[in-house]
Formats: sequence, structure tokens, C-alpha cells
Amino acid sequence: MTIETIENLSLDEVLNAAETAFESWSRMPSTDRARHLEAMAAAMETHADELIELAMAETHLTDARLRGELTRTVFQMRLFAEELRIGRYVDARIDHSDPEWPMGAPRPDLRRMLLPLGPVLVFAASNFPFAFSVGGGDTVSALAAGCTVIVKAHHGHPGLSARTAAILLRALEESGAPVGVLALIHGTETGVRALKDPRIQAGAFTGGIPGGRALYDIAQQRDVPIPFYAEMGSNNPVFVTPAAGAERPAAIAEGYVAAVTGSAGQLCTKPGTLFVPSGSQIIEHLRTAELPGATRLLTERIQAGYTREVAELAGHRQVRILNGNIPGEPAGPAPLILATDIAAVLEDPDLFLAERFGPFSLVVEYEDIDQLLTVARRMDGQLTATVQATDQCDVRQLLSVLAGKAGRVLWNGWPTGVSVTHAQQHGGPYPASTAVQTTSVGTAAIQRFLRPVALQGFPDHVLPAELQGNNPLGIPRHLG
Repeated sequence: MTIETIENLSLDEVLNAAETAFESWSRMPSTDRARHLEAMAAAMETHADELIELAMAETHLTDARLRGELTRTVFQMRLFAEELRIGRYVDARIDHSDPEWPMGAPRPDLRRMLLPLGPVLVFAASNFPFAFSVGGGDTVSALAAGCTVIVKAHHGHPGLSARTAAILLRALEESGAPVGVLALIHGTETGVRALKDPRIQAGAFTGGIPGGRALYDIAQQRDVPIPFYAEMGSNNPVFVTPAAGAERPAAIAEGYVAAVTGSAGQLCTKPGTLFVPSGSQIIEHLRTAELPGATRLLTERIQAGYTREVAELAGHRQVRILNGNIPGEPAGPAPLILATDIAAVLEDPDLFLAERFGPFSLVVEYEDIDQLLTVARRMDGQLTATVQATDQCDVRQLLSVLAGKAGRVLWNGWPTGVSVTHAQQHGGPYPASTAVQTTSVGTAAIQRFLRPVALQGFPDHVLPAELQGNNPLGIPRHLG
């Protein structure tokens, strides 16, 4: 069996190949895995123009947006390669034996580190055909951890997925990686069968709440449940204090429109609700703002759902159109900004604060800061929450509430444009994600696909390299 023929294997053969390859891939020195990730990055760069042309045809996203996303994807691969060379991801801890250990009994020699889980199933996203797809963050963080990966392609860009997989498989073959390290499958039913298979040890997903929750339930109902890391829905509220609204209404309105309409609003961090002081000049700036024209959304299903959901909310008796039109243009929906007051939101938060995927947002006028605290406490878990304020505003109480609701809280920024870095947190309390302790962006994403093991009493030469030697303080080891 070769890298080329793996694309034509049955699901059972793909699963067998992933399980077999895991034995050698997981034991491979991390510096070697880093080299393979770098080979994947180079291959993506070499074929960038071809891949972007395919992505434009299947997703309707722009050349500029896709080039930026491909750059991010390649950067992710190299960043994880760098993390592998540093070695800190294994969190090596060493406690030497101590007969006088003060707990009342001797301490044995204990050495702890993180090991890869096993073959991982990744469900690709619709809105990020590179960064959360075949070679995206879930795939690369799992490969970096030492897991093999099977990607279930998204039906919105099947041709791009197949071509990306072929390019990456060739790069892995030429760099000497084991066959079966990476594979691609298609179809919802096939993905579900793979998730139920005992050879799969973890799953990852980026998409909507219904699909993510259904897959999570399948993973938990297996005879042996497995971790399933689903990043799902988020409203990403923005809270504007009276002082900020008075100081820079035009700038806030401009930033808000850009965040709502960028990529036709098809970002999981798009701000869905903007809370502004009643009578704020922000309202007038938004009413007269020039909005982008109509554009086709990623898939017909997404476009139909967006049109239906937005039309229903626009018809609510307590909602008015602030700017834009009800979607229905043949070329795709145009941006739409609706408005209401906070009393309506507090009366039915499930309706008003639901995520609506597309170029839509809701402006909510409030009377006092206490109302912001009330509505923030009523919100579900979020990927992000944003505070637009001045340095003189005391937002500590609001920040405390939002930090309990969101994975990332921003000060005077906008939540779109998620930086891939070491300190990033992309996740949050349910339904933002199914695993609030984890992130799907940044180097900490590797932790999802690792598990701890403690080795007790072994001689030094038997131990993994990361656990050999002296570390008398028992602190995490940072290799370099």
C-alpha cells in the first residue's frame, strides 16, 4: 500500500492504516514529526494558486480572504513544528524518590508526561476551507501530538478537500512519513461510522450546534466513550459603555460594520449583538453606514437557513430594520442590521441572542449598566465577548461576568481575526464548545490529543528521553 492508493481504500482499510501508522508515528522523535509538518507547509505554499482557485469556485470566498487563510494554515504547521522542537508540550515532570517525604509515607520515583491518544477523526468546517479543513488546526495539532488523523471532508468543498489531501499525502510520502498518518473520507454516514469505530480515540469538529451536538452524543454513547472537541455556536456580544459611545461613536460603528460583514459574516467570531446606550450617536452612524452588496454564502443550505432565520427575527413586533434589507437577492443576501431594546431581549433571550450565521447583527439599546450585567448573566457560553470602553470606565464587574461566559474577552477590539499564537483561547462554555478547558486555535490545541501517564520506579535507560535525568524540583521540563 502506498500514499497514492490510500485515497481509494474502504473505511475499514483507512481505519486499519491509521491504527497501524499510529504505532510508529507516536513513537517517532518529535523533531522528526516537526520535519514532516514543515514538508506539508512547503507543499501547501507550492500549490497555493491552484488551491485558492479551487476554493474560490466551491466556497464563493474572495481571493484575498483565501490567501490570508492559506498563509495562516501554513503558519500553523510551522508553529507546531517549532513547538515540537522545543518539547514543552509533553509537560515532563520528575519526582525523585524521597524516604522522608512529609505526607507520612516515602515518595517513590515518579515521572509523568503526556502521550498521544491514538487515531483522531476530524470533521472539517464549511467556512474555513484551509484553516479548519484537511490541513487545518485540528489536523495539525493532532499530528503534532503524535496522533494519526482521518479527516471527514466538508460537503461544501469536496474538490478542494480531495486536492489538498493529495498534495499533503504526497508531501508526507516524500518526507518519509508512515503510510496511514493522514487520510480523507467523504459523506455524513461514513463520518458517523468512523466516529463509532473503536479504533478512533478522539474527535474534533468545527460547525453549528445541531451537527456538533449530534456527533458529541455519538462519541459519548460508544461502549468506550471518547473525547469529542466540538467548536459550535456563538453570538459574540459587544458591550459599549456610555463613555465610549460618547467619545468615539463613528469609530465603533465603523469597526462593528467591518466585523459583521467581513467574509459575509460567515465567521464563528462575528459579533451577533451590539449593546449601546439608548440614544447613542452610534445608532445614527449605523443607520447611514454604507454596507457591502449582496454575496452568495458558502452553501445553498447555509444561505437558505440564514434567509429564513433573519426574516423571522425582522418580522418581530419589537424589532426594526436599522440598515439593509431583508435577504432575498438572487446573488445572495446583503448585510442587514436590526435594532431593538434591552427589555425585548431580556423577555426572550433565547430568540434574540441566538447565533445567526451570515452578514447580520442586532443592535440593542440599554438604559443603564445594571441592565448589561443582567443580560450578560442570562447569556449562554460564548467564544468571545467584547467591551468597548474608556480607561476611566469601571468595568470590573462586567468583566468578571463575561470571563465566566466566554473563552476570550476583548477590550476595545473586535473578535474576528483569531490570532494563532501560544496564549490564544478559542473555545468557551457550552454551546460555544463541548470542552471548555480546551482551545482549537494556538499551540495549546495540542493538549486535546494527549493524555498523562506516570512511570514509577523505572531505571533511567528504560524511560523516554523526556523523563531521563535529574529534575529535583519536579517542575515541568522545557526542552530546547
